[in-house]
Amino acid sequence: MQPGEQETFEKLLRPHMERLYRLAYRLTGSKAEAEDLFQDVLVKAFARLDELVGIDHHASWLSRVLYNHFVDNHRRYARQRLVMVSESELPQQAIDRLPGDGTPQAAGERLDDITRLDQALATLSDEHRLIVLMHDVEGYKLEEIHEVTGVPLGTVKSRLHRARARLREILAADGTFDGR
Repeated sequence: MQPGEQETFEKLLRPHMERLYRLAYRLTGSKAEAEDLFQDVLVKAFARLDELVGIDHHASWLSRVLYNHFVDNHRRYARQRLVMVSESELPQQAIDRLPGDGTPQAAGERLDDITRLDQALATLSDEHRLIVLMHDVEGYKLEEIHEVTGVPLGTVKSRLHRARARLREILAADGTFDGR
């Protein structure tokens, strides 16, 4: 390790680590697998520090590396599946950020809505679920999703549209979403 490499690495990656870990968690669906995937990507990124320094959009590059590593592992082991976060694994801070008046009743209603949304998302194909999670949950731009997944931009837009339409249909049927 050269002097200053660790500081450079930390400076480049620190702003992207939380988002990168969340993507790993969304892809794997388990804390242990997400941590393994996240760590593997950090090791790969450190080994390619010279390349990383020359890149303008670190978030997209890192997300792409993480996604590709996940896909490689998925193909290799055929044991991982894209899943939603279970209610028990949902961080309290995520629940706290949801709308509501802070009463136990409102918190219960929020958890019910989250559970119904998780169930609806689970019915989507992996491709559609990934696009919705990356765009609507994690805030990736369509162009970033295209860069990360390698899926053509038009296909990303189409999948997002179809996934949202299917979610509206499912959630309207169970009364969670009123169509507005």
